[in-house]
Amino acid sequence: MTEPSNSGSPIITAGMQPPPPRIEPLPGQESVWDYPRPPRVEAVPERIRIVVDGETLADTTNGLRVLETAGAPVYYIPAADVRLDRLVPSAHGSFCEWKGNASYVTYVHAGRRIDNIGWRYLAPNPGYESITGYLAFYAGRVDEAWVGDERATPQPGNFYGGWVTSRVVGPFKGEPGTAGW
Repeated sequence: MTEPSNSGSPIITAGMQPPPPRIEPLPGQESVWDYPRPPRVEAVPERIRIVVDGETLADTTNGLRVLETAGAPVYYIPAADVRLDRLVPSAHGSFCEWKGNASYVTYVHAGRRIDNIGWRYLAPNPGYESITGYLAFYAGRVDEAWVGDERATPQPGNFYGGWVTSRVVGPFKGEPGTAGW
């Protein structure tokens, strides 16, 4: 298991490979290695937008983001700002040691289906109540994910739901060999 040290560098246990060196952020950037564990939830000052098939699926100025060591920010959108008529519950679920059990949703509209496009915590663990009912979306499963005026790209790998913008630097967990970070 890897835990961050006070210096922002991880502590590696026996048999694990260390991550590449931390990328030093430039002015206006954040290093994901400065994010805490357990994760922190904070308000997002920028507009957050999701587009599928040229139509807005979600649009908010009341978003939240969850910041966790080595991961790109995960953006959460209030359900009131999401086209819920295009989402159906999925049988898929996952568990986060910090936030608890997540329920997934699938996009279905005009003949298009995107399985497990996003997730939400209906009853998150203590400390994460602020994201109750908010939805997060995988940037790699939607056509466009926007933070302010910048189009985000997905965090590496297929598991984590972080959004990478020019404002965050890594290295990011998610690629092969990073499971223990």
